[in-house]
Amino acid sequence: MTTVTLLTAHPEEDSFNAKLAQAWARGAERAGATVRAFDLPKLKFDPVLRGTFREPMPDEPDLAAVRAAFEASSHVTWLFPTWWSGLPAVMKGLVDRLLLPGWAFKFEGGGLPTGFMKGKTTRYVTTMDSPGYWYHLWYGDALAGSFGRGTLRFCGFSRVERTMIYDVRHLKEGPRAKWLARLEREGQRDAAAVTRALPVASNF
Repeated sequence: MTTVTLLTAHPEEDSFNAKLAQAWARGAERAGATVRAFDLPKLKFDPVLRGTFREPMPDEPDLAAVRAAFEASSHVTWLFPTWWSGLPAVMKGLVDRLLLPGWAFKFEGGGLPTGFMKGKTTRYVTTMDSPGYWYHLWYGDALAGSFGRGTLRFCGFSRVERTMIYDVRHLKEGPRAKWLARLEREGQRDAAAVTRALPVASNF
């Protein structure tokens, strides 16, 4: 059975983010996948990388569980609110502690990286209060550079997709229901793609 990992980072248990995560997980399970879900604010780990890359900190038990899930998974979905045009601190802390050189990537001759996440697919789902036009015009699609390319592609994920949900503070019940249905379909598609080894082109 295919294993997929779902990471969430909203501090409120009844948030729209939480409902989106539940929808995505339902879809993935419908496709036959086992979902390893981690709600990062509930995990106990130091989000600050202390020391150096040459002598990394030992993983706390919760961080070790996330690392084991990554290693066992064919797909990873990251679901989070966009704050200050970037990742919430707890998710950025996970990235700093988890995606270490020697485990997630290494530098080859000439200084170019080789990512070790090849063969895995990924999606990031993010919500924000900003309208889409403002996010792209004023912030220059900041997540695409820092997280999409600068992190996920850097680490070698074979396919990077994303779902952007704008202007959340003004979303009424009807549009929210449509987003939940879409996330369920995307969860099913993401899991089915890796379960059946289907080629899915990146939208990012």
